[in-house]
Amino acid sequence: MVLLGELLMILDLHRQGLSVTAIARRTGRDPKTVRKYIERGLEPPAYGPRQAGRPSKLAPYLDYLRERVAAFPDLSAVRLTRELRERGYTGAYTAVKRFVAAIRPAEAKPYEVRFETPAGQQAQVDFARFVVIFTDAPDTACIVWLFSLVLGHSRHIEARFVLHQDLQTLLRCHMQAFAAIGGVPIEILYDRMKTAVTGEDAGGHIVYNRSLLALAKHYGFLPRACRPYRAKTKGKVERPFSYIRQDFFLARSFRDLDDLNAQLRTWLDSVANVRLHGTTQRIVSEAFAAEKPELQPLPAVPFDALLKLERRVSHDGLVSIGGNYYSVPDRTRRVVEVHQLPDTIRILDSGRLVASHPILEGRRQYRVDPDHRQGAAARAMRHGHPDSLTVGRRGDHVARRSLAVYQAIGERLAGTGIGGRSCPAPPQPVPPPPSTASSAA
Repeated sequence: MVLLGELLMILDLHRQGLSVTAIARRTGRDPKTVRKYIERGLEPPAYGPRQAGRPSKLAPYLDYLRERVAAFPDLSAVRLTRELRERGYTGAYTAVKRFVAAIRPAEAKPYEVRFETPAGQQAQVDFARFVVIFTDAPDTACIVWLFSLVLGHSRHIEARFVLHQDLQTLLRCHMQAFAAIGGVPIEILYDRMKTAVTGEDAGGHIVYNRSLLALAKHYGFLPRACRPYRAKTKGKVERPFSYIRQDFFLARSFRDLDDLNAQLRTWLDSVANVRLHGTTQRIVSEAFAAEKPELQPLPAVPFDALLKLERRVSHDGLVSIGGNYYSVPDRTRRVVEVHQLPDTIRILDSGRLVASHPILEGRRQYRVDPDHRQGAAARAMRHGHPDSLTVGRRGDHVARRSLAVYQAIGERLAGTGIGGRSCPAPPQPVPPPPSTASSAA
């Protein structure tokens, strides 16, 4: 089929005196075709009706995409393509991307300057706020914080949801991330979070938290703070937050914090850390495998820096630390010293260690060591349940007690009164004589 522009060129060459063969050679057309259009003249070619093409593979899923984007506008096209493939879609990702872009126009954003770092050189750390409703507590919206460490060279992500962003949690998350990646970068970039940066001195130099400096010295990395109001300098950790929110967090349900982190771990291993990164154009897992040998080795001994506090013991033998409650032995003094390690709580009475507990996640959680309690009830509890008892909010797991516990408590209450005094035995009723029963009544 010859288009109008090509037809005009054939006729013009013919007017110039070129032969049919020369025109065919010049235009790449068959001589018979050239001769036919020369004989026809300037009559425009007639085009038949366009034949219907093959049906779009995406057509059966358009309503689903509209519903998902309407309910969750920030869902990524990559996530939506995965969902469609689970429903039988066999078309291309680009078709989904184009359609999603049409129904959710992207906002124009200013250009950013990208800074690439050598392998093993830098990681970036930050917290992001999420609000979740756990199915175990459907009436309560819970604020959780996502700790994320991203290696600048490979873009490998290590992340974990926590309930606090305090200093102790920050240190513990660092230790867990270093153990997961099997090494330590040379430097870590932070924004001006209070748990990392305490301020500036008179000369304008950044003052870091002493515990963070102790952690950095132990692991051998250099902490660096980005410039004020320049969070974009931490783009390698800021952008994954929106990626995690759109591709993982939205449109999912989670039973509790443990389930949330378990699903996050699966998603990191099967999606985020095995994807083709859009900026580096490398598979993240392959880039991480090449970067890992460049990381500094983990130290031989664990980090044991202490945060020292002074706390009062409640009347029921508990110490409040970080919104949770930990038991101490009976007859412990009313004022104790608390040593907070990244993953352990130690309680000292006059310099003597009297209790050691693992850190509890959340708030209003109770951890009671049966060895801290005396008496028949405590012995019965230890006999059936040697481990410590952790009690929390409604829906948390509580260990079952043996019936011997309640029997021991009942026997103790039956034998003592208020303040520990013995209760007199109740008087026994005296039956009246048979002959005087009516008068006694």
